[in-house]
Amino acid sequence: MFKKKISRDHFLYKPYLFYNLYFHHKCFIKRDTYSQSGEDLFINSFFKNKQRGVYVDIGCFHPVLYSNTAMLYDKGWKGINIDINRTSIDLFNMIRKRDKNYCVAISNKNKDVISFIDNNFSPINSIDKNFFEITSSNLSEGNHTKKEIKAFKFLDFLRNKDIELDYIDFLNIDAEGHDFEILQGIDFQKIKIKLICVEMYDETNKVSKLKFINHLKEFGYRYLNSIGDNGFFEKND
Repeated sequence: MFKKKISRDHFLYKPYLFYNLYFHHKCFIKRDTYSQSGEDLFINSFFKNKQRGVYVDIGCFHPVLYSNTAMLYDKGWKGINIDINRTSIDLFNMIRKRDKNYCVAISNKNKDVISFIDNNFSPINSIDKNFFEITSSNLSEGNHTKKEIKAFKFLDFLRNKDIELDYIDFLNIDAEGHDFEILQGIDFQKIKIKLICVEMYDETNKVSKLKFINHLKEFGYRYLNSIGDNGFFEKND
């Protein structure tokens, strides 16, 4: 397919982004749900009385397709979107004008990492090699590429970008097998997060629900619900 082969330096790249957003996904039409399995319906219900808020979406992928934050943006929220794929950030920059969008990896250490890119429009790009190889063997037919990228612990990322943030209403983590490492790198003593939605995969592409529940319980979070492969956790007040 054309979209799997188009590069950021191709003269049709920007026109294709416009086509992707406005014609293929019709981003100008507000929807009852955007998420893959209705996760945003649960999120919207949780925040039903909150018209303005702040979200952070790590592994944001696309501003409309499978998005757990698009409905919040429609309501008037704003936030930070992070992805290892530059094309994802290009898409967010086009239509999420209130948001700040960054191409970077979040992890449990500050380091240089290798990102494994299926293609510029793929939802399975990852910095976890084992997860990527397992997933791409089932879902991909493309030519994979590798790119070096900076990885930061979350609060170090905020400092690096001069972002002052000590409270987040909603944190979404969908990092294709690297989700637990992201949680490990968050200092929950220094930042308060009301609701967390995290994809509960491990590096073997298996859901490890109890692993996530036990980890977040240590920091005062209680498990609320699962939708698809995502777990929801609320901070105990």
